[in-house]
Amino acid sequence: MKFKIIISVFTMLFTLNSAIADQGDSNVSFYAGTFDVIDKEGDDQTSLFGIEHKNPNLFRDTFLGKFKPISGAFMTGNSSIYLYTGVEGQYGIGPLKILPSFSPGYYEKGDGKDLGGVLEFKSEIKVGFDIFENSKLSYSYSHISNNDWGETNPGTDNQQITFSKNF
Repeated sequence: MKFKIIISVFTMLFTLNSAIADQGDSNVSFYAGTFDVIDKEGDDQTSLFGIEHKNPNLFRDTFLGKFKPISGAFMTGNSSIYLYTGVEGQYGIGPLKILPSFSPGYYEKGDGKDLGGVLEFKSEIKVGFDIFENSKLSYSYSHISNNDWGETNPGTDNQQITFSKNF
């Protein structure tokens, strides 16, 4: 029951993020990488595959930089899932983009690593290059933990390669 409620909330946030656009523009990213890249024992390290949505029409230019909402999900090779929604900043030098983000989300361990709770926080730094018009290739490094709000807080560090396309 709890999982269905979380999925419903995530779906509503994802749909709202998509529906607010004036002209229907959106940015979809697909990524693949390694979950728990610094695992010392090696038993929790596995692959991860994900999708992320951003709405370019929701950029807000502030004195701290450009920001936009993001929503996404990934699944690991051990059937763990993470559903998230948050905010991403954008700083650029020509074709190089630096994209820090913060996203709270729902984590289900499946057969994978127990992160100590279902509420987890993802901090990420992404470095991307514009490779074609409306397309970007990026490398990112993220940390997910529960800020010591769970029973335990082992955290996980992840890395991935991302392909993004504006539609």
